[in-house]
Amino acid sequence: MKITRRSLISASTLAGVSSGIEPFINLPLKNEFPVVHAETCLNNARWHPLSAGSKQAILRYLEYKAESGGNLPQYSSEQQGRVKELFANLIGASSAEISFVPSTMVGENLIVAGLGLPAAGGNVVTDALHFEGSLYLYGELRRQGLDVRMVKPKDGRIDLNELEKKIDKNTKLVAVSQVSMINGFQHDLHAVCERAHAQGAYVFADIVQAVGAVPIDVRHSGVDFCAAASYKWLMGDMGLGFLYVREDLLPRLRRSQYGYRQLSEIEYHLFPYDSPGSALFEWKQSGGAAGHFEVGTVSNTTVAALGYSLDLLRRIGVETIQSYRQPLLQRLRKELPLLGFEPMTPAESTSPIVAFAVADTERFATRLRQAKLDIAVYPHRIRISPSIYNDEGDIDRLLECLRS
Repeated sequence: MKITRRSLISASTLAGVSSGIEPFINLPLKNEFPVVHAETCLNNARWHPLSAGSKQAILRYLEYKAESGGNLPQYSSEQQGRVKELFANLIGASSAEISFVPSTMVGENLIVAGLGLPAAGGNVVTDALHFEGSLYLYGELRRQGLDVRMVKPKDGRIDLNELEKKIDKNTKLVAVSQVSMINGFQHDLHAVCERAHAQGAYVFADIVQAVGAVPIDVRHSGVDFCAAASYKWLMGDMGLGFLYVREDLLPRLRRSQYGYRQLSEIEYHLFPYDSPGSALFEWKQSGGAAGHFEVGTVSNTTVAALGYSLDLLRRIGVETIQSYRQPLLQRLRKELPLLGFEPMTPAESTSPIVAFAVADTERFATRLRQAKLDIAVYPHRIRISPSIYNDEGDIDRLLECLRS
């Protein structure tokens, strides 16, 4: 009995989701995001609200799942392949270099395990503006004996020269967030890779706060590995993200997990009418990043959402999105300091995030909730992250609330 990948994940009869969006799209897209009827959301770096189109794509999948029972094939492997291709095109990669992962952190853990850390020795260089879960990861590896070198921020930035000083011939990995979730600081990823590669080190980039919000070209940057969940600027949902691994580096990474999605074929020699063989079963592994890292089932509801949202991003263009957002961010940079908020985001940043320090956030947190204004409020700082459905009126409402 020979079972192929196609029989494991059969092609669905469902047609591909068509976005129905015109080639030229005027921002802001208020009609595309139902959240605007419930609140003024300027907290898109937390998780991005679903578009109406993605919601409908999910509902179509759920109707299909509910009505097909067990008699129709699983949701389209072609649809999953299309989503990978859309993501690959978004970052300038090939689809063979893309693997589904459950989250950004799973992707980073797979790379760390693939490099054999901490047993392989050497050191890892990272910085204090990297994602907090990643700092925990490297902190635990330090407890296991790994040499972890940390760069502290100055004036909201990670100084490239300070980062370079930490890298040496024993550095295995430089791990950074391309855009920091703390304050929106952007690494010059090309420059980071140049410094790291000069010493023979690899670079991993957490791109979850970058991809879909700022242009990314993995070929130009030279980044070796990067990962992102889909629920932020890709406008997908929890439970599904992407891991990019430069194709020529796959043979250098140890497999740390195994599962059926890595197989192109499995052949049994056990059941009636099976071909004879000395083993009970034999298998062939698939090529590419998926064949190296994917293990089990993926979230098809998120695949459905991404089929729409990634196409929407393609049609608008990330450069257009980045340019549209800048006047909103610049206005916040100009006016919030006048209200006593201390800027934490470097002035040159073009990321989707601005952050401000303030001694007491409780004094206006209740007002924000009552006004149905959604920003990220921490004990001593706030973070604001507008998207393609926000406009100057949303900034007006926020500023008025914070002035009160």
